[in-house]
Amino acid sequence: MLPTPSQTVGPFFHIGTDAGFIGRELVAPDHPGALRVFGNVSDGEGAPVIDSMIEIWQANAAGRYAHPEDVRDDVPLENGFDGFGRTCTDDEGRYEFVTVKPGSVPGPGGQAQAPHIDVSVFARGLLKRLVTRIYFPDEAEANEADPVLASVDDPEARAALVAIEEDGGLRFDITLQGDRETPFFAV
Repeated sequence: MLPTPSQTVGPFFHIGTDAGFIGRELVAPDHPGALRVFGNVSDGEGAPVIDSMIEIWQANAAGRYAHPEDVRDDVPLENGFDGFGRTCTDDEGRYEFVTVKPGSVPGPGGQAQAPHIDVSVFARGLLKRLVTRIYFPDEAEANEADPVLASVDDPEARAALVAIEEDGGLRFDITLQGDRETPFFAV
């Protein structure tokens, strides 16, 4: 018997991303503290990637994950907030989520991590998801001390992981390859 050849993912990402399943609104737009996070996904030449799926996972505003492994009783869970969202890019490579700013969470060795949102990118031509993070521009001190962000040696690449305030929300563009490639983490 011969092994099955590898195949790339997609383009079927619209499945499982409708509002009745897992959607782009982690909280309602009128929720106190609702935050719009948006951006574009592009390839190395700057062309929009119109058939990608973006997933986010994050802690709640208090800094606790809705996950069985987060057993910190001193940090409250938020009813109805699971911290997970999924959406597809549109015909111009755009994506958008409505969420809340997460609180700080413990990192390696118990060291505090800066508030961040974990991002996975799935697209045609990728055999595995790409993983990156969105950091917040109003958390300069926490960002400076974050052990994961500090692991990115190049200052320009590190700065690319910090969202930009724009149009009342946060813009975070994702470039899959090339000179302006978004830093991705091996997980």
